[in-house]
Amino acid sequence: MPDMTPAPRRRPLWRLFIMPALLVVAAIGWSAFWFYAASEVGARADAWRAREAKSGRVYDCGKRSVAGYPFRLEVSCDDASVALVSQTAGAPSAFTARLSEIMVIAQIYQPNLLIADFKPPATIADRGQPPSMKVNWTTGRSSITGLPNNPQRASIVFDNPAIDRVNGPVQTPLAKAGHVELHGRIAEGSPQDHPVIETVLQIAGGTIQEVHPLLAQPFDADVQTKLSGLKDFSPKPWPERFREIQAAGGHVEIVRSRIQQGDLIAIAAGTLGLNANGRIDGELQMTVAGIEKVIPALGIEKMLEEGVPQATLDRVAPGVKSQDLNNLFGALDKAIPGLGKVVKQNANVGVAAGINSLGTAAELEGKKARAFPLRFVDGAVFFGPIKVAQLPPLF
Repeated sequence: MPDMTPAPRRRPLWRLFIMPALLVVAAIGWSAFWFYAASEVGARADAWRAREAKSGRVYDCGKRSVAGYPFRLEVSCDDASVALVSQTAGAPSAFTARLSEIMVIAQIYQPNLLIADFKPPATIADRGQPPSMKVNWTTGRSSITGLPNNPQRASIVFDNPAIDRVNGPVQTPLAKAGHVELHGRIAEGSPQDHPVIETVLQIAGGTIQEVHPLLAQPFDADVQTKLSGLKDFSPKPWPERFREIQAAGGHVEIVRSRIQQGDLIAIAAGTLGLNANGRIDGELQMTVAGIEKVIPALGIEKMLEEGVPQATLDRVAPGVKSQDLNNLFGALDKAIPGLGKVVKQNANVGVAAGINSLGTAAELEGKKARAFPLRFVDGAVFFGPIKVAQLPPLF
């Protein structure tokens, strides 16, 4: 009997190539998209640089390259620099900051998140001069969330940052910290329409040299602020932006701040604004615990022993003449030998008592404290009745 089993039907071979063909088409399309996006990086960067240059901020890149195919864009800028012109009141001169390398990374599937890594060191120099400052760190990174023309949130973090003054081959430490973070976000409005900016600054183990012995000791800081009065984010010099804030009645609200240095703990909150002269006005309500322990570090006794400079008196006691004060101590010694020296040696006790008389008794984190206002009047800073600083105008 003949075999009647039908022969199996052959499937068309072309079906086997459908999936590989689709993958090839997708790969070609994806590659075209990636290379187009990579080509747009340079054009957009150049347009942004041109806008910033009109406001006195000139950015440059010694060598720019784009990599990261296929799933992300890695834009590398070697020998990056920024020259700032007319960014402070009455200061048309420029300074230039240079950085070894900046690497900016964006994932193709998440283009609204940009992450940047900063390679140390950085240098700062006046125009046409050798570097006067050098900045180092172990880790430096920033992130920006939002489209380039519509940023919503930004952060920058440094581990072990250190700033040194450079004088030829000699480097002198100016400031350093174990960790620094700065976060900012748009709390209200939009980048194009009256944005309100909220920021948080955190410093761990910070020290500052050449200002005051108190600042040379490690401190921690946590400060939250809210800035209002901006019209938009369009590029403009800082003095012009400060004028804009003043004209709009804007201000900086210190929502909360906490500084700790050993047993000294201080918190403050309040509002600071600008007057028509570009100087700071406002008031912060402070509560301080352990302030009596830092009085010896103020160096009042040593200052009196060596004679009080007139510049110091102008800052802390306007109207009092240095010669008059020194004559007073001499007269005390003539009347009762040694009395002037006793008064000088007990100056710290008197200052501590005077500070304790300011404000009202309070409690801070379980410790006895004093609460008092820190006033800003036309740029002058007053600690109770004592003028402690004079700040320059911002425009």
